[in-house]
Amino acid sequence: MLTDIEIASSVTPRPITEIAAKLGIDDDRLECYGRYKAKVTGRGGKKGRVVLVTAINPTPAGEGKTTVSIGLADGMAKLGKNVCLALREPSLGPVFGIKGGATGGGYAQVVPMDDINLHFNGDFHAITAANNLLSAMIDNHIFQGNALHIKEVTHRRALDLNDRSLRNVECGIGYNERPDHFDITAACEVMAVFCLARDFADLKKRLGDIVVGVDEEGRDVTARMLKADEAMAILLKEAVKPNLVQTLEGTPAFVHGGPFANIAHGCNSIIATRAAMSYADYVVTEAGFGADLGAEKFLDIKCRAAGIQPSCVVVVATVRGLKYGGGVPKQDTGKPNLEALKAGAPNLFKHVENITGVYKLPCVVAINRFVTDTDEEIEYLRAECGARGAEVCLADVWARGGEGGTELASAVIGHMDAYNGEMEYAYPLTAPIKEKIELVARRIYGADGVDYTEEAERALSRFAADPACRDLPVCIAKTQYSLSDDQTRLGRPTGFRITVRELYRRAGAGFLVAVTGKILLMPGLGKTPAAENMTIDPDTMEIKGLF
Repeated sequence: MLTDIEIASSVTPRPITEIAAKLGIDDDRLECYGRYKAKVTGRGGKKGRVVLVTAINPTPAGEGKTTVSIGLADGMAKLGKNVCLALREPSLGPVFGIKGGATGGGYAQVVPMDDINLHFNGDFHAITAANNLLSAMIDNHIFQGNALHIKEVTHRRALDLNDRSLRNVECGIGYNERPDHFDITAACEVMAVFCLARDFADLKKRLGDIVVGVDEEGRDVTARMLKADEAMAILLKEAVKPNLVQTLEGTPAFVHGGPFANIAHGCNSIIATRAAMSYADYVVTEAGFGADLGAEKFLDIKCRAAGIQPSCVVVVATVRGLKYGGGVPKQDTGKPNLEALKAGAPNLFKHVENITGVYKLPCVVAINRFVTDTDEEIEYLRAECGARGAEVCLADVWARGGEGGTELASAVIGHMDAYNGEMEYAYPLTAPIKEKIELVARRIYGADGVDYTEEAERALSRFAADPACRDLPVCIAKTQYSLSDDQTRLGRPTGFRITVRELYRRAGAGFLVAVTGKILLMPGLGKTPAAENMTIDPDTMEIKGLF
């Protein structure tokens, strides 16, 4: 069996100018980074419709959400549709940590995969630099006399690698000592600002709105007050342009921005999504991890900020993953076991019920099929999902590319073309902060309620009294492995409560963050990180072990 990189290497990509021409993008709107990558300026004149691809809660058995997203777009192209992808950029943290790359797999990949998974066009580095420039200007301001009377610094430094040693550090040793912290770049506020800005002017405003700390009177101190916003925007002036690449089959793909979905809002940039909508009739986008995280944040945060809504939602699942959720060890998930599937399938059913019942959107379940799946297992899922208002389609895109995605594509197109409704949200923006968190916990996770630590209660009281916080959406940081905040509770747990241990405001991003359970904003490397298994040939520059 060929590896992902061997499959990618067997296909010669088309010049990016040809890919752009499919969308009607003229050469004068392209800023090429070599033959196969470009940044795009300007917009087209279309008003394309969006399909959101999400998934069940991830398991070690793998679900293949990005792979299905790519295969779905290729399948739509096979059916003659004008389609474009809008995906997130991978973070170096997972690439060198445990997950590996994030460019799809098999014959459903975006390329050039090694560039996209590594430095790409420098967007992540620019975001990291802008974030850390702000940190440098905060500490310099304090060192130079602290005219703003900053008493407490809340802004954190960032690095796009997993490094647990940087979670808690001391900076300014010997002259202006204070505790500090690093977040992974995908979780920093500049990343959220970058991905929620509608255009460069909005980006500049949001950068200036970032709250960096409080003064001696308890008032917010912002990046604008430090006069850091313009310099930060300058660092991002090229990064803000969306990146155009392609699938192995030549389907255009915008890949831009990359916040995590467990500790951030998990969606690619609004700028890229709206650019794709302006050039294509159909846009396939995805949101990170399970539908309780990425999809909820896409629908409750990004859709509000962008003024968009999907016309269909695809929930990706595997029979193997559902069996794992039903208590089967990973090594045994390929064996027929209908009872284990029945025990784990309620996780899928909950996500389907959320899409159709809470958000009132059409839903298609994509079964990323493996050869070990039995007809009996597939038919069980087809019947049970159908009873919950979701059509089930098989996706064989890893092995067959777009050809293996035409069944799914046909179903999705049918739902999108028929849909003319108005989606609903999990909570109204005008609700009190506690009620918003409670509604997500109860309606989306299935929790019995929410508890708060003393620290979170104090922050809640402060934000509830601040008019600027009252109509903000909430971004809940939670483990991706469970609907609850306990990663060991698989399937569809019941009888649990969510614990919020921290609550803070992301004024630039425009939301409040509720940190639950043991979730961390700077991941660590595992016992055997993926970086240990990577090699590069000095003659051919061929990379092995990266994907």
